[in-house]
Amino acid sequence: MSGKVARPSREAFRRFCQMPTRWGDHDSYGHVNNVVYYSYCESAITAFLVEQGTLDIAGSPVIGLIVNSGCSYFAPMGFPDRISVGMTISRLGNSSARYELALFRNDEPQACAAAHVVYVYVDRASNTPVPIPATIRAVLATLTG
Repeated sequence: MSGKVARPSREAFRRFCQMPTRWGDHDSYGHVNNVVYYSYCESAITAFLVEQGTLDIAGSPVIGLIVNSGCSYFAPMGFPDRISVGMTISRLGNSSARYELALFRNDEPQACAAAHVVYVYVDRASNTPVPIPATIRAVLATLTG
């Protein structure tokens, strides 16, 4: 993401994953530490893929690895907030997918943060890029605009 990032609203997202903040997610300033936002994003994506049956964490022969990520922060989150992670895919390539995510606190309509995560799909054994399998591509396509 370059330049000023607009603060997203809930309407911009097709899918949400709910999760609570945890005691210990916050730093000495009393808000969720910025690195934890990335954990929420990765947890939301992984939960979605597992729920859809396209990811067996221990055994899938093709897996997605994060090759790029970024996050813009707009408002703090803290414990015990409830987080909704909104997800869309802005680019679905041959072997990669770019997720656009936003983290919403409680029932607020505007995001506390906006992130992007790029996954490249690789053969687990060789760790080399491969085309996204058709079953995974079909699920990812449900998140595209």
